[in-house]
Amino acid sequence: MRILQALKKFRFPNVYVLILIVFISCALLICINFFTIKILSATRAYVNGESHYSKGQKDASRHLITYLYTKDPKQWKLYLEEIEVPQGDGIARITLLKAGDNQIARRGFLIGRNHEEDLDDVIWVFDNFKNVSFLSKAIDEWGQGDDLIFKLFIIGQQINAKIKHNLLTTADQHKYLKEISSISDLLTVKERNFSNTLGEGTRKIKDLLIITNVVFTLIIICSVCLYYSIMVKRLLISKKETEVKNENLALANRELDRFVYSASHDLRSPITSLQGLIELTALEDDVNQIRDYLKLMHQSLARQDQFISDIIDYSKNKRKQIVIEPVSLKELFNEAISQLMHIENANKIKFTQELLVDEIESDGFRLRIIICNLLSNAIKYADNSKQEMIISIKSYKNEDVNQIEISDNGIGINDEYKDSIFEMYFGTNKNKGSGLGLYIVKEAVENIKGNISVISENKIGSRFIVTIPNPNGI
Repeated sequence: MRILQALKKFRFPNVYVLILIVFISCALLICINFFTIKILSATRAYVNGESHYSKGQKDASRHLITYLYTKDPKQWKLYLEEIEVPQGDGIARITLLKAGDNQIARRGFLIGRNHEEDLDDVIWVFDNFKNVSFLSKAIDEWGQGDDLIFKLFIIGQQINAKIKHNLLTTADQHKYLKEISSISDLLTVKERNFSNTLGEGTRKIKDLLIITNVVFTLIIICSVCLYYSIMVKRLLISKKETEVKNENLALANRELDRFVYSASHDLRSPITSLQGLIELTALEDDVNQIRDYLKLMHQSLARQDQFISDIIDYSKNKRKQIVIEPVSLKELFNEAISQLMHIENANKIKFTQELLVDEIESDGFRLRIIICNLLSNAIKYADNSKQEMIISIKSYKNEDVNQIEISDNGIGINDEYKDSIFEMYFGTNKNKGSGLGLYIVKEAVENIKGNISVISENKIGSRFIVTIPNPNGI
């Protein structure tokens, strides 16, 4: 029971929250991986495009130099074909910066020999991340490269014009060769910076992706483990509750078997007694003897009536819900005393009341059962041999609980019976009670989360103390 109470006090997180965390973490992990792969794919496409850009620029420079010295029109044509590659990328860059995704930008990338299937990722990254540090730096290097390509294009136009008009001199050849070589060297640096910048950004993205995957994986693992732990603990609680319920059910079945057996016997006993007394009365002519028989019949019926009343109280105490309401102890005691005055010797007993607490918050029905049964027992087991028979009733507050105390100077309880008086059908004298009274009292006290204790000495008297908790404790 202690383990079960401890587990019940443990506050579990809502398992639906954990499931939601796992779901959100998985969704975020999928999205992050998807977009990261998309970025890495675009970065790869940019690096691949840079290789075409670099090769086109170098081939164009080579064909232009050959054309410079050979004046072969084929070399000029090859130069124009190769110079279009970096120029196409430049057109795409300028268009994306000014207008965003459109057909001109896409056509520019295709001229730059980029693969058509890479265009969506390339343009998406450019549009959404052009202001991110590493990509912004790469685009800046790209722009500087495009400026150099434009200078190379102008030099080509100047060379072609002089060749067509036969104005090219040896000095011009040396000058243009030096300019082309210088531009080519500068472009090599810009192209290398572009690739290095993208490579550095890619490595950062990879590291970030690894960290993100580890974090979300740990979140998912921890959430699943916590969910599993909660479900195991709930199953453990359910198992403990089932065991407790099975124990209570087994106990209830034993009590029911005992109750049915004893109840059938106790209900039949008065009937058998009455049948015998009726037969004797029918044969008797002495009026005084008949009156004695009638008195015995009355006693037998009174016992049966009390037993049936106890059975009803037992049943209601088991089934009726607890109702907390204001209850007057004074009214309950006065009502119980008046109802119990029919019991033999009740009118000879002196009742004293010292009620320091009257109105309390508790279950009125169960308090009535407790008070009636305790007073009934005190009356039934009064000591006729004593000059004065007394029943003392007290109520008072003890710290944060209320207590009721019923004392008598009756015959008391033998030490050997003290541990058994609250058991079902236990009674030292079956002629005076059903054996259910104190059992019902104990159950009623437990139903309101209180407790009961008894102090008794044989031939001296008994004192029952009932502790009644505050409503917040019920």
